Amino acid sequence: MSTSARPRRHLASSPFQPEPEPVIEEFEVDDLVSHDSYGMGRVVNVEAAAVTVDFRSQKVRVPSPFRKMSRL
Repeated sequence: MSTSARPRRHLASSPFQPEPEPVIEEFEVDDLVSHDSYGMGRVVNVEAAAVTVDFRSQKVRVPSPFRKMSRL
């Protein structure tokens, strides 16, 4: 049996509510952020599908969606 990462299709006749669309946080240059793996850092570059964050010891390009990162 194969498990895929695709969300299930919601049927109009279903008695259950559809799952809400995930909200992808938007970041700007100079935002302070906290990352689960890298710690605190500052956004230094923003792209359409990723941001680059300076964590002092290294600069890391974090792709969207930003599940492990939040703005401080």
